[in-house]
Amino acid sequence: MTTDDLLQRITWNPAIYAGKPIVRGHRLAVEHVLDQLAAGTTVEELLAGHPWLEREDVQACLLYASRVVGGERIESRAA
Repeated sequence: MTTDDLLQRITWNPAIYAGKPIVRGHRLAVEHVLDQLAAGTTVEELLAGHPWLEREDVQACLLYASRVVGGERIESRAA
């Protein structure tokens, strides 16, 4: 699956979570998937908790996040 194919799995709907990025039109925000992964939830646990979710959807969330933060710069503040 190409990166373009993966990114097409991330959609927006103004009626769902005020237009935040979601997975394939479902009521599952990319943010939620990333939060769960950061908290230690495994991909297998995510898939078990959302029967419609596919492994490629999780990959798409990670790719989307990478693209979003790819252009950001964090500047240190003097203490």
